[in-house]
Amino acid sequence: MSVRVRFAPSPTGFLHIGGARTALFNWLYARHVGGVFVLRIEDTDAARNTQQAVDVILDGLRWLGLDWDEGPITADATGPCKGQCGPYFQSQRKDLYQRRVEALLSHGLAYEQDGAVKFKMTREPVVIEDIVVGQVIRPLTDREETDPDFVIVRSDGEPVFHLVNVIDDLDMGITHVIRGEDHLSNTAKHIALFRAFGVEPPKYAHIPLILNGDGSKMSKRDAGASLMTYPEEGYLPEAVLNYLCLLGWSSKDNQEVFSLAEVVERFDLPQVLRHNAKFDPKREKLNWLNFEHMRRLDSERFNELTVHALSTAGIDTSSHPLPFVKAALATGRDKLRNLSEAPGYLGFYFRDAVETDLAEAPKLMIPENKPRLVRLRAAFASAAGFDAATLETTLKAIAVELGLKAGPLVHPVRVALTGKGSGPSLYHLMEVLGRERTLARLDAVIARL
Repeated sequence: MSVRVRFAPSPTGFLHIGGARTALFNWLYARHVGGVFVLRIEDTDAARNTQQAVDVILDGLRWLGLDWDEGPITADATGPCKGQCGPYFQSQRKDLYQRRVEALLSHGLAYEQDGAVKFKMTREPVVIEDIVVGQVIRPLTDREETDPDFVIVRSDGEPVFHLVNVIDDLDMGITHVIRGEDHLSNTAKHIALFRAFGVEPPKYAHIPLILNGDGSKMSKRDAGASLMTYPEEGYLPEAVLNYLCLLGWSSKDNQEVFSLAEVVERFDLPQVLRHNAKFDPKREKLNWLNFEHMRRLDSERFNELTVHALSTAGIDTSSHPLPFVKAALATGRDKLRNLSEAPGYLGFYFRDAVETDLAEAPKLMIPENKPRLVRLRAAFASAAGFDAATLETTLKAIAVELGLKAGPLVHPVRVALTGKGSGPSLYHLMEVLGRERTLARLDAVIARL
């Protein structure tokens, strides 16, 4: 039997980081076993659902690279849609729910009361064989002993979550329900509904919750709860996926940095951890992972993402020759920890005028820097070549001539050329800027001194 899993978010806000991890674990399991990953939008609450919220979910999944395999427009049998079709919407399936309710009513498994429809719940304890949690026996509570039945259609005619969730899983042939542990309390009702429809329920795997550092449940209001804050803050999807994997799952060899393909190969439900995962509000692990994944990017993708980050910050690279742009960006390889650092680290290459940091200005504008920069400017102008090695040799020779170490010359030159006290290798950035730009920027500072 082919494995079929689903992610079924409700479009009532943004895509929560916990929801993104649920989608990821479903996707990973489907890919690991060669199964099918279904996306279903649970939008029966028309008053709260918006198209904008649906778009946020779809954009988030696409940013992460979690493509779904089928949807309502694949009837042409062209094969898996890979995230381009669908998804399924519960709001478009109301006729199916109505037919299922009528079947329950006709078989005496549900009844009408005060305009609503209630399901006749079993009076026996329900045993849940959970792949992650283990065996859970759900006895009736004191209140349920008196009336265990529950509403499946409200008095306004709208079906409730328990009913539509089960009918959709049944109709879509879902074999494994992988969801947050907060849904474990609903599972006994769902199992009873499946059996009332004459089928055995799918296998359940309730994954641990994501908690704040203080142990409280992570809510929508908490920092970092919204998935789409991460691309806005310069994180790579590879790093966010890697981090989410480690929130509730661990490889057997304690490896922490993974490509998505590596996780797909290793991921299995019995490896999902039993205890709740804690989200680090300082993002130390995520920041480290992001740096590691930044270093793993091939040059083409690094350049594409970095140019986009610069453009978002208002820095236009399109007016510069492509070889210059590539050479400039290359000086940021293995240096940037986050795409958000790109404008501050590399932006000076693409600006006509240098903007000097306020903290660096007093250090630059000291009297002794003028004769030093004048001497260096002359040496750079007459240097036989303008490559990094020649420039380094030239600067160090002038330092010896002036009776100085290299540092007192390196710093003012760097600030004059970039406006900052740190950044790419000085000699390499000078090579990229070229002789004409370098001399012009030194002239501008010397004139101010």
